[in-house]
Amino acid sequence: MACKLIPLLLLAALALGIAACGDGDGGGDGVTALSGAGCGELEFGGEGEADVLIASDLPLQGDSSERAKQMNDAIREVLDDSGWQAGETKVAFQACDDSDEKTGEWDEAICRQNAQDYAAGSDVVGVIGTYNSGCAQVEIPILNRAPGGGVAMVSPGNTLICLTEDSQTCDPEEPDVYYPSGKRNYARVVPNDAAQGAGLAQFAQDQGVASPFVLFAAEDETSRGQAETFIGAAQALGLDLAGLDVWDPDAPDYEALMDRVAETSPDAIVLAGLLEQNGAKLIADKVAALGDNQSVRLLAFDGFAQQATIDDAGPDAEGMFASLPGRAPETLKGPGKELVGALESELGGEPVELFAPYAGQAAQVLLDAIASGSGRSQVIAALFETQVRNGIVGSFRITETGDPSVAPISVAVAGESFEPEAEITPERELIDAARQG
Repeated sequence: MACKLIPLLLLAALALGIAACGDGDGGGDGVTALSGAGCGELEFGGEGEADVLIASDLPLQGDSSERAKQMNDAIREVLDDSGWQAGETKVAFQACDDSDEKTGEWDEAICRQNAQDYAAGSDVVGVIGTYNSGCAQVEIPILNRAPGGGVAMVSPGNTLICLTEDSQTCDPEEPDVYYPSGKRNYARVVPNDAAQGAGLAQFAQDQGVASPFVLFAAEDETSRGQAETFIGAAQALGLDLAGLDVWDPDAPDYEALMDRVAETSPDAIVLAGLLEQNGAKLIADKVAALGDNQSVRLLAFDGFAQQATIDDAGPDAEGMFASLPGRAPETLKGPGKELVGALESELGGEPVELFAPYAGQAAQVLLDAIASGSGRSQVIAALFETQVRNGIVGSFRITETGDPSVAPISVAVAGESFEPEAEITPERELIDAARQG
Protein backbone atom coordinates (compact mmCIF):
# COMPACT_ATOMS: atom_id res chain seq x y z
CA MET A 1 0.00 0.00 0.00
CA ALA A 2 1.11 3.51 -0.45
CA CYS A 3 0.69 7.19 0.07
CA LYS A 4 1.92 10.39 -1.56
CA LEU A 5 4.65 10.35 -4.20
CA ILE A 6 8.06 11.77 -3.20
CA PRO A 7 9.38 14.21 -5.83
CA LEU A 8 11.72 12.24 -8.05
CA LEU A 9 14.44 14.87 -8.10
CA LEU A 10 14.66 14.59 -4.33
CA LEU A 11 15.30 10.87 -4.48
CA ALA A 12 18.74 11.20 -6.01
CA ALA A 13 19.78 13.47 -3.18
CA LEU A 14 18.32 11.10 -0.62
CA ALA A 15 20.28 8.22 -2.06
CA LEU A 16 23.53 10.07 -1.39
CA GLY A 17 22.59 11.33 2.07
CA ILE A 18 23.54 8.39 4.28
CA ALA A 19 24.01 9.62 7.83
CA ALA A 20 26.04 7.98 10.55
CA CYS A 21 24.18 5.81 13.02
CA GLY A 22 24.53 6.72 16.69
CA ASP A 23 26.17 4.38 19.16
CA GLY A 24 23.73 1.64 20.10
CA ASP A 25 23.76 -0.94 22.83
CA GLY A 26 24.34 -4.39 21.42
CA GLY A 27 22.72 -5.84 24.54
CA GLY A 28 25.39 -8.55 24.68
CA ASP A 29 23.93 -10.12 21.54
CA GLY A 30 26.95 -9.67 19.28
CA VAL A 31 25.41 -6.96 17.10
CA THR A 32 24.95 -3.24 17.62
CA ALA A 33 21.36 -2.18 18.03
CA LEU A 34 19.85 0.56 15.91
CA SER A 35 19.56 3.61 18.14
CA GLY A 36 16.93 5.58 16.23
CA ALA A 37 14.06 6.98 18.28
CA GLY A 38 11.54 4.90 16.35
CA CYS A 39 13.26 1.54 16.82
CA GLY A 40 12.30 -0.83 19.61
CA GLU A 41 14.59 -2.99 21.69
CA LEU A 42 16.94 -5.42 20.02
CA GLU A 43 15.46 -8.93 20.11
CA PHE A 44 17.30 -12.23 19.90
CA GLY A 45 15.83 -15.54 21.03
CA GLY A 46 18.59 -17.87 19.92
CA GLU A 47 21.60 -19.33 21.67
CA GLY A 48 24.85 -17.43 22.08
CA GLU A 49 25.23 -14.13 20.25
CA ALA A 50 23.66 -12.92 17.02
CA ASP A 51 25.80 -12.44 13.92
CA VAL A 52 23.58 -10.09 11.90
CA LEU A 53 20.58 -7.82 12.39
CA ILE A 54 17.36 -7.43 10.41
CA ALA A 55 14.78 -4.69 10.98
CA SER A 56 11.14 -4.16 10.15
CA ASP A 57 9.99 -0.73 8.99
CA LEU A 58 6.25 -0.25 9.51
CA PRO A 59 3.73 2.40 10.72
CA LEU A 60 3.32 1.54 14.40
CA GLN A 61 0.95 4.45 15.15
CA GLY A 62 -2.39 5.56 13.74
CA ASP A 63 -5.04 3.49 11.98
CA SER A 64 -2.51 0.98 10.63
CA SER A 65 -0.92 0.29 14.02
CA GLU A 66 -2.82 -2.94 14.70
CA ARG A 67 -2.00 -4.20 11.22
CA ALA A 68 1.69 -3.35 11.75
CA LYS A 69 1.74 -4.97 15.18
CA GLN A 70 0.43 -8.21 13.70
CA MET A 71 3.03 -8.03 10.94
CA ASN A 72 5.78 -7.78 13.55
CA ASP A 73 4.26 -10.67 15.50
CA ALA A 74 4.32 -12.77 12.32
CA ILE A 75 8.00 -11.93 11.80
CA ARG A 76 8.75 -13.04 15.37
CA GLU A 77 6.87 -16.29 14.82
CA VAL A 78 9.03 -17.06 11.78
CA LEU A 79 12.19 -16.20 13.70
CA ASP A 80 11.09 -18.43 16.58
CA ASP A 81 10.37 -21.31 14.20
CA SER A 82 13.83 -20.91 12.66
CA GLY A 83 15.58 -20.79 16.02
CA TRP A 84 16.62 -17.22 15.20
CA GLN A 85 18.98 -18.61 12.59
CA ALA A 86 19.38 -18.50 8.84
CA GLY A 87 21.50 -21.52 8.03
CA GLU A 88 24.51 -21.12 10.32
CA THR A 89 23.97 -17.37 10.73
CA LYS A 90 22.30 -16.17 13.93
CA VAL A 91 19.82 -13.35 13.34
CA ALA A 92 18.64 -10.58 15.70
CA PHE A 93 15.63 -8.35 15.05
CA GLN A 94 14.44 -4.81 15.73
CA ALA A 95 11.00 -3.37 14.97
CA CYS A 96 11.18 0.24 13.74
CA ASP A 97 8.40 2.79 13.30
CA ASP A 98 8.09 5.00 10.21
CA SER A 99 4.98 6.92 11.32
CA ASP A 100 4.54 10.36 12.84
CA GLU A 101 3.04 10.63 16.32
CA LYS A 102 0.84 13.59 15.39
CA THR A 103 -0.66 12.23 12.17
CA GLY A 104 -0.35 8.48 12.67
CA GLU A 105 0.78 8.24 9.03
CA TRP A 106 4.15 7.39 7.51
CA ASP A 107 6.46 10.38 7.43
CA GLU A 108 9.01 11.26 4.76
CA ALA A 109 11.65 12.55 7.18
CA ILE A 110 11.30 9.53 9.47
CA CYS A 111 11.54 7.12 6.53
CA ARG A 112 14.68 8.88 5.34
CA GLN A 113 16.32 8.79 8.77
CA ASN A 114 15.40 5.14 9.26
CA ALA A 115 16.94 4.18 5.93
CA GLN A 116 20.09 6.14 6.69
CA ASP A 117 20.41 4.32 10.02
CA TYR A 118 19.93 0.91 8.38
CA ALA A 119 22.51 1.76 5.73
CA ALA A 120 25.07 2.96 8.28
CA GLY A 121 24.47 0.11 10.74
CA SER A 122 27.08 -2.40 9.56
CA ASP A 123 25.28 -5.35 11.19
CA VAL A 124 22.04 -4.70 9.27
CA VAL A 125 21.75 -7.07 6.29
CA GLY A 126 18.05 -6.74 5.49
CA VAL A 127 14.85 -4.77 6.07
CA ILE A 128 11.30 -6.13 6.09
CA GLY A 129 9.14 -3.27 4.86
CA THR A 130 7.82 -0.91 4.10
CA TYR A 131 4.03 -1.07 4.25
CA ASN A 132 3.42 2.29 2.54
CA SER A 133 4.85 2.60 -0.96
CA GLY A 134 5.58 6.30 -0.52
CA CYS A 135 7.94 5.45 2.32
CA ALA A 136 9.57 2.80 0.11
CA GLN A 137 10.21 5.48 -2.53
CA VAL A 138 12.34 7.28 0.04
CA GLU A 139 14.11 4.26 1.51
CA ILE A 140 14.94 2.06 -1.50
CA PRO A 141 17.52 4.38 -3.13
CA ILE A 142 19.27 5.03 0.19
CA LEU A 143 19.54 1.31 0.90
CA ASN A 144 20.52 0.67 -2.71
CA ARG A 145 23.66 2.78 -2.25
CA ALA A 146 24.51 1.49 1.24
CA PRO A 147 28.07 0.32 1.93
CA GLY A 148 28.77 -3.35 1.22
CA GLY A 149 26.71 -3.54 -1.96
CA GLY A 150 23.39 -2.28 -0.60
CA VAL A 151 20.86 -3.52 1.92
CA ALA A 152 18.19 -6.01 0.86
CA MET A 153 14.60 -4.87 1.34
CA VAL A 154 11.62 -7.25 1.19
CA SER A 155 8.17 -5.68 1.37
CA PRO A 156 5.04 -7.45 2.62
CA GLY A 157 2.77 -4.56 1.65
CA ASN A 158 3.98 -2.20 -1.10
CA THR A 159 1.75 -2.32 -4.18
CA LEU A 160 2.88 0.71 -6.23
CA ILE A 161 3.71 -0.56 -9.73
CA CYS A 162 6.42 2.05 -10.30
CA LEU A 163 8.71 0.66 -7.59
CA THR A 164 9.60 -2.28 -9.84
CA GLU A 165 8.01 -1.85 -13.29
CA ASP A 166 7.38 0.92 -15.78
CA SER A 167 3.86 1.89 -16.70
CA GLN A 168 1.93 4.73 -18.26
CA THR A 169 0.91 5.57 -14.71
CA CYS A 170 4.60 6.09 -13.74
CA ASP A 171 7.04 8.92 -14.38
CA PRO A 172 9.59 8.18 -17.14
CA GLU A 173 12.43 7.89 -14.60
CA GLU A 174 10.67 5.11 -12.70
CA PRO A 175 11.61 2.52 -11.60
CA ASP A 176 15.30 3.11 -12.44
CA VAL A 177 15.46 6.22 -10.24
CA TYR A 178 15.09 4.02 -7.15
CA TYR A 179 18.20 1.99 -8.02
CA PRO A 180 21.06 4.49 -8.47
CA SER A 181 23.69 1.71 -8.23
CA GLY A 182 22.22 0.09 -11.33
CA LYS A 183 21.39 -3.11 -9.43
CA ARG A 184 18.14 -4.08 -7.75
CA ASN A 185 18.04 -4.56 -3.96
CA TYR A 186 14.25 -4.54 -3.44
CA ALA A 187 11.63 -7.27 -3.76
CA ARG A 188 8.08 -7.77 -2.58
CA VAL A 189 5.96 -10.79 -1.82
CA VAL A 190 2.59 -9.18 -2.65
CA PRO A 191 1.21 -8.53 -6.15
CA ASN A 192 1.45 -4.94 -7.33
CA ASP A 193 -1.43 -2.62 -8.17
CA ALA A 194 -1.71 -3.74 -11.79
CA ALA A 195 -2.83 -7.15 -10.57
CA GLN A 196 -4.98 -5.62 -7.85
CA GLY A 197 -6.71 -3.21 -10.23
CA ALA A 198 -7.34 -6.04 -12.69
CA GLY A 199 -8.69 -8.31 -9.98
CA LEU A 200 -10.99 -5.67 -8.52
CA ALA A 201 -12.33 -4.79 -11.98
CA GLN A 202 -12.96 -8.47 -12.72
CA PHE A 203 -14.79 -8.82 -9.40
CA ALA A 204 -16.88 -5.72 -10.13
CA GLN A 205 -17.99 -7.20 -13.45
CA ASP A 206 -18.75 -10.52 -11.75
CA GLN A 207 -20.99 -8.60 -9.33
CA GLY A 208 -22.94 -7.11 -12.22
CA VAL A 209 -21.38 -3.66 -12.03
CA ALA A 210 -21.67 -1.89 -15.38
CA SER A 211 -21.09 1.82 -14.62
CA PRO A 212 -18.66 2.50 -11.74
CA PHE A 213 -17.56 5.92 -10.51
CA VAL A 214 -13.92 6.04 -9.35
CA LEU A 215 -12.62 8.31 -6.56
CA PHE A 216 -9.03 8.70 -5.47
CA ALA A 217 -7.29 10.71 -2.76
CA ALA A 218 -6.05 14.12 -3.89
CA GLU A 219 -2.31 14.75 -4.19
CA ASP A 220 -1.56 11.05 -3.71
CA GLU A 221 0.12 9.56 -6.74
CA THR A 222 -0.28 6.00 -5.50
CA SER A 223 -4.03 6.45 -5.10
CA ARG A 224 -4.20 7.99 -8.57
CA GLY A 225 -2.22 5.06 -9.93
CA GLN A 226 -4.60 2.58 -8.32
CA ALA A 227 -7.55 4.39 -9.84
CA GLU A 228 -5.93 4.27 -13.27
CA THR A 229 -5.23 0.54 -13.02
CA PHE A 230 -8.89 -0.11 -12.22
CA ILE A 231 -10.02 2.09 -15.10
CA GLY A 232 -7.65 0.40 -17.58
CA ALA A 233 -8.89 -3.04 -16.64
CA ALA A 234 -12.54 -1.98 -16.43
CA GLN A 235 -12.44 -0.52 -19.91
CA ALA A 236 -10.79 -3.68 -21.24
CA LEU A 237 -13.69 -5.62 -19.74
CA GLY A 238 -16.24 -3.34 -21.42
CA LEU A 239 -17.45 -1.47 -18.33
CA ASP A 240 -18.76 2.06 -18.90
CA LEU A 241 -17.04 4.50 -16.51
CA ALA A 242 -19.57 6.83 -14.88
CA GLY A 243 -16.87 9.29 -13.82
CA LEU A 244 -13.57 10.02 -12.10
CA ASP A 245 -12.95 12.53 -9.32
CA VAL A 246 -10.78 13.17 -6.26
CA TRP A 247 -11.49 13.56 -2.58
CA ASP A 248 -9.59 15.95 -0.36
CA PRO A 249 -8.46 14.11 2.79
CA ASP A 250 -8.59 17.41 4.71
CA ALA A 251 -12.16 18.28 3.76
CA PRO A 252 -14.70 18.48 6.62
CA ASP A 253 -17.25 16.50 4.61
CA TYR A 254 -18.01 15.09 1.16
CA GLU A 255 -21.67 15.97 0.74
CA ALA A 256 -21.13 18.15 -2.33
CA LEU A 257 -18.78 15.59 -3.88
CA MET A 258 -21.24 12.77 -3.39
CA ASP A 259 -24.08 14.89 -4.78
CA ARG A 260 -22.01 15.32 -7.97
CA VAL A 261 -21.31 11.60 -8.07
CA ALA A 262 -25.01 10.79 -7.61
CA GLU A 263 -25.89 12.90 -10.66
CA THR A 264 -24.03 10.38 -12.87
CA SER A 265 -26.22 7.49 -11.63
CA PRO A 266 -23.39 5.02 -10.99
CA ASP A 267 -24.10 1.48 -9.88
CA ALA A 268 -20.85 1.32 -7.87
CA ILE A 269 -18.29 3.59 -6.22
CA VAL A 270 -14.62 2.58 -6.24
CA LEU A 271 -12.26 4.12 -3.65
CA ALA A 272 -8.51 4.27 -4.27
CA GLY A 273 -6.67 5.53 -1.21
CA LEU A 274 -6.25 4.98 2.50
CA LEU A 275 -8.63 4.84 5.44
CA GLU A 276 -6.32 7.39 7.10
CA GLN A 277 -7.23 9.88 4.37
CA ASN A 278 -10.58 10.66 6.05
CA GLY A 279 -11.96 7.43 4.65
CA ALA A 280 -14.57 6.86 7.35
CA LYS A 281 -16.23 10.22 6.62
CA LEU A 282 -16.06 9.52 2.88
CA ILE A 283 -17.90 6.22 3.41
CA ALA A 284 -20.54 7.85 5.61
CA ASP A 285 -21.27 10.56 3.06
CA LYS A 286 -21.41 8.00 0.25
CA VAL A 287 -24.12 6.06 2.11
CA ALA A 288 -26.03 9.25 2.95
CA ALA A 289 -26.08 10.41 -0.68
CA LEU A 290 -26.35 7.17 -2.66
CA GLY A 291 -27.77 4.61 -0.28
CA ASP A 292 -26.35 1.53 1.40
CA ASN A 293 -23.66 -0.63 -0.11
CA GLN A 294 -26.13 -3.06 -1.61
CA SER A 295 -28.09 -0.32 -3.41
CA VAL A 296 -24.93 1.19 -4.90
CA ARG A 297 -21.93 -1.08 -4.49
CA LEU A 298 -18.92 0.24 -2.63
CA LEU A 299 -15.57 -1.23 -3.61
CA ALA A 300 -12.14 -0.18 -2.35
CA PHE A 301 -8.47 -0.96 -2.70
CA ASP A 302 -6.48 -2.51 0.14
CA GLY A 303 -5.96 0.76 2.03
CA PHE A 304 -9.49 0.17 3.37
CA ALA A 305 -9.16 -3.58 3.90
CA GLN A 306 -8.56 -3.51 7.64
CA GLN A 307 -10.57 -3.86 10.81
CA ALA A 308 -10.11 -0.16 11.54
CA THR A 309 -12.37 0.65 8.57
CA ILE A 310 -15.24 -1.23 10.18
CA ASP A 311 -14.47 0.18 13.62
CA ASP A 312 -14.29 3.78 12.36
CA ALA A 313 -17.11 3.76 9.79
CA GLY A 314 -19.49 1.59 11.81
CA PRO A 315 -22.69 0.40 10.08
CA ASP A 316 -21.89 2.52 7.00
CA ALA A 317 -19.12 0.06 6.11
CA GLU A 318 -21.43 -2.95 6.09
CA GLY A 319 -21.46 -4.75 2.77
CA MET A 320 -18.54 -2.84 1.23
CA PHE A 321 -15.95 -4.86 -0.66
CA ALA A 322 -12.21 -4.38 -0.34
CA SER A 323 -9.54 -5.91 -2.51
CA LEU A 324 -6.47 -7.53 -1.02
CA PRO A 325 -3.22 -8.09 -2.90
CA GLY A 326 -2.76 -11.78 -2.30
CA ARG A 327 -4.55 -14.55 -0.46
CA ALA A 328 -6.76 -13.94 2.57
CA PRO A 329 -5.45 -15.39 5.85
CA GLU A 330 -8.46 -17.69 6.20
CA THR A 331 -7.71 -19.41 2.89
CA LEU A 332 -4.04 -20.24 3.52
CA LYS A 333 -2.89 -23.83 3.82
CA GLY A 334 0.10 -25.64 5.30
CA PRO A 335 2.66 -23.25 6.81
CA GLY A 336 0.32 -20.30 6.25
CA LYS A 337 -2.51 -21.94 8.15
CA GLU A 338 -0.12 -22.77 10.98
CA LEU A 339 1.10 -19.17 11.18
CA VAL A 340 -2.45 -17.80 11.15
CA GLY A 341 -3.36 -20.23 13.94
CA ALA A 342 -0.42 -19.06 16.03
CA LEU A 343 -1.40 -15.43 15.53
CA GLU A 344 -5.05 -16.13 16.35
CA SER A 345 -4.04 -17.67 19.67
CA GLU A 346 -2.33 -14.40 20.58
CA LEU A 347 -5.15 -12.14 19.38
CA GLY A 348 -7.93 -13.45 21.60
CA GLY A 349 -10.53 -13.65 18.85
CA GLU A 350 -9.53 -10.58 16.86
CA PRO A 351 -9.20 -11.21 13.10
CA VAL A 352 -5.79 -11.75 11.54
CA GLU A 353 -4.98 -8.88 9.18
CA LEU A 354 -4.16 -9.72 5.55
CA PHE A 355 -0.59 -8.47 5.61
CA ALA A 356 0.47 -10.42 8.70
CA PRO A 357 1.10 -13.70 6.81
CA TYR A 358 2.83 -11.72 4.05
CA ALA A 359 5.14 -10.21 6.66
CA GLY A 360 5.91 -13.73 7.81
CA GLN A 361 6.60 -14.75 4.20
CA ALA A 362 8.85 -11.71 3.72
CA ALA A 363 10.78 -12.72 6.83
CA GLN A 364 11.18 -16.27 5.55
CA VAL A 365 12.37 -15.07 2.15
CA LEU A 366 14.93 -12.82 3.83
CA LEU A 367 16.14 -15.58 6.16
CA ASP A 368 16.55 -17.96 3.23
CA ALA A 369 18.62 -15.32 1.43
CA ILE A 370 20.80 -14.77 4.51
CA ALA A 371 21.36 -18.53 4.75
CA SER A 372 23.12 -18.36 1.37
CA GLY A 373 25.66 -15.87 2.68
CA SER A 374 25.41 -13.14 5.30
CA GLY A 375 27.26 -10.36 3.45
CA ARG A 376 25.02 -7.59 2.19
CA SER A 377 25.72 -8.19 -1.49
CA GLN A 378 25.37 -11.96 -0.99
CA VAL A 379 21.94 -11.52 0.58
CA ILE A 380 20.77 -9.36 -2.32
CA ALA A 381 22.04 -11.81 -4.92
CA ALA A 382 20.31 -14.72 -3.15
CA LEU A 383 17.09 -12.71 -2.84
CA PHE A 384 16.73 -12.64 -6.63
CA GLU A 385 17.23 -16.41 -6.80
CA THR A 386 14.27 -17.03 -4.48
CA GLN A 387 12.06 -20.01 -5.29
CA VAL A 388 9.33 -20.58 -2.69
CA ARG A 389 7.56 -23.92 -2.69
CA ASN A 390 4.58 -24.44 -0.39
CA GLY A 391 5.49 -21.34 1.58
CA ILE A 392 3.38 -19.33 3.97
CA VAL A 393 1.40 -17.71 1.13
CA GLY A 394 1.89 -20.45 -1.45
CA SER A 395 4.44 -21.16 -4.17
CA PHE A 396 6.11 -18.44 -6.22
CA ARG A 397 9.48 -17.09 -7.31
CA ILE A 398 10.92 -13.60 -7.20
CA THR A 399 11.19 -12.30 -10.76
CA GLU A 400 14.01 -10.13 -12.08
CA THR A 401 11.90 -7.03 -11.35
CA GLY A 402 11.47 -8.04 -7.71
CA ASP A 403 7.81 -9.04 -8.01
CA PRO A 404 6.25 -12.39 -7.09
CA SER A 405 5.59 -14.59 -10.11
CA VAL A 406 2.07 -15.47 -8.93
CA ALA A 407 -0.50 -12.69 -8.49
CA PRO A 408 -3.73 -13.83 -6.79
CA ILE A 409 -6.09 -11.13 -5.57
CA SER A 410 -8.65 -11.56 -2.80
CA VAL A 411 -11.82 -9.60 -2.19
CA ALA A 412 -13.38 -9.40 1.27
CA VAL A 413 -16.76 -8.11 2.40
CA ALA A 414 -17.30 -6.02 5.52
CA GLY A 415 -19.51 -7.26 8.33
CA GLU A 416 -18.30 -7.51 11.92
CA SER A 417 -14.94 -8.05 10.25
CA PHE A 418 -13.77 -8.43 6.67
CA GLU A 419 -14.63 -11.93 5.49
CA PRO A 420 -13.27 -13.55 2.30
CA GLU A 421 -15.67 -13.27 -0.62
CA ALA A 422 -13.59 -14.31 -3.65
CA GLU A 423 -10.09 -15.07 -4.88
CA ILE A 424 -9.22 -14.03 -8.42
CA THR A 425 -6.08 -14.60 -10.47
CA PRO A 426 -6.44 -12.13 -13.34
CA GLU A 427 -5.34 -13.07 -16.83
CA ARG A 428 -2.02 -11.55 -17.92
CA GLU A 429 -3.78 -9.57 -20.67
CA LEU A 430 -6.04 -7.92 -18.09
CA ILE A 431 -3.09 -7.13 -15.82
CA ASP A 432 -1.31 -5.55 -18.79
CA ALA A 433 -4.41 -3.45 -19.55
CA ALA A 434 -4.49 -2.30 -15.91
CA ARG A 435 -0.79 -1.52 -15.96
CA GLN A 436 -1.21 0.73 -18.96
CA GLY A 437 -4.03 2.60 -17.23
